[in-house]
Amino acid sequence: MRYAAIDIGSNAVRLLIADIIDKGSEVIYTKNTLLRVPLRLGDDAFIDKRISKGKFEDMVKTMSAFRSLMDVYKVSDYIACATSAMRDAENGGEIVKACKESGIDIQIIDGSEEAKIIFNSNLSDKIDKDKVYLYIDVGGGSTEISLFANGTLVSSRSFNLGTIRILDNQDNPETWDDMRIWVKEITKGYKNIYGIGTGGNINKLSRIANAKDDMPITYAKLNAIYLYLNSFSMKDRIQNLGLRSDRADVIIPASEIFLTIMKVGHLKNIVAPRVGMVDGIIQTLINKNFIK
Repeated sequence: MRYAAIDIGSNAVRLLIADIIDKGSEVIYTKNTLLRVPLRLGDDAFIDKRISKGKFEDMVKTMSAFRSLMDVYKVSDYIACATSAMRDAENGGEIVKACKESGIDIQIIDGSEEAKIIFNSNLSDKIDKDKVYLYIDVGGGSTEISLFANGTLVSSRSFNLGTIRILDNQDNPETWDDMRIWVKEITKGYKNIYGIGTGGNINKLSRIANAKDDMPITYAKLNAIYLYLNSFSMKDRIQNLGLRSDRADVIIPASEIFLTIMKVGHLKNIVAPRVGMVDGIIQTLINKNFIK
């Protein structure tokens, strides 16, 4: 049995096809195929409030290709979710309609639902019920933050602050201040708060730190990596450091968001379990079809 997850983000569109294994006592999945298409819808959505004709067409072509691949892999169930860029685009509904004609039914979800799905990606396995965690997901258009204490969700919020917004100068000081104030308020009274970070940028930062996926990164270490990366031009980050062109620019504002949250929240360190939206979607499908 195979399930598929489609994540339509502000920077890239991803398709994960996973093999589902029913062990009786539990249902697990293994990643079969993962594709990433750097459409960067956020550049259009955050500046013009519309997806341009060219990217509209590319989206439909991508969804059509994903539909064909899912048919070849004999996928039995799937969920396709669109996040910040499609939320902001005035013609998001038109794109959803066109993609549905290509065989992919897209759900445009809000920030709270996005955070819920990402947390579904077995992050609960990483949480020690005796510790306090600040979970942070940084995307192209938004940042989702959740506080967990004693294994329970205390508070969660989504901010319109993401890497593409910052690169396009579509962020504003009020949003930064709002995020700082909120993080400071919800973490007040807690000691020894640990961070969990998800998204492509923190995964890459974790690899640069030579950290295994369960190894923590301190604020000082992350700041040192940020300063090191920022000392290179984007061209040199691509040519000398080997970063992809669509990662070399966004990794800088992503670092700034993570560092800001870690500093304000007094986080001891942050770990990157290297899971994300597509993992959460697969687990959501497992919960829907197997857990009654």
